[in-house]
Amino acid sequence: MQNHFELFHLPQRFDVDMKALDQAYREVQNQVHPDKFASSPDAEKRVAMQWATRANEAYQTLKSPLKRATYLCELNGVELQAESNTAMAPAFLMQQMEWREALDDARAGRDLDALERLDKELGTVRRQELGRIGTALDGRDFATAAQGVRQLMFLEKFGDEVAAAFDRLTD
Repeated sequence: MQNHFELFHLPQRFDVDMKALDQAYREVQNQVHPDKFASSPDAEKRVAMQWATRANEAYQTLKSPLKRATYLCELNGVELQAESNTAMAPAFLMQQMEWREALDDARAGRDLDALERLDKELGTVRRQELGRIGTALDGRDFATAAQGVRQLMFLEKFGDEVAAAFDRLTD
């Protein structure tokens, strides 16, 4: 079975040309769109639906940097084990505690400026982490990339918490 990169005829690497991905996705969808098989036998309709579903899943995976990084790790035999492997660099753990305190303080003080600073800092750290993950993945250092992906998962989840705090304070 083809992997997601093969499905779209893209090189198997973290740095993906998004225009090429969009174009390849549209081409695959045009070939397997269920409407094209409306008068076909049920078996062909079912196969077309399965391909369309697979193309959607592959597209969503490759489009998202976090999902793409996770997929590349798994494709190369490195499972993230995010639920059981929570080991992170001590400096990152300290940073997590500082961010959590900053979020708690911002919520308690209803301080939108503090939330904006925190959100901006998270964005910067997220971009830096994505750069490190991309370098590790494209350098085939999947163990280092997996560690970065676990940290990125925290950043994404914490970013959602910051966004939820914004929503509560601005409602």
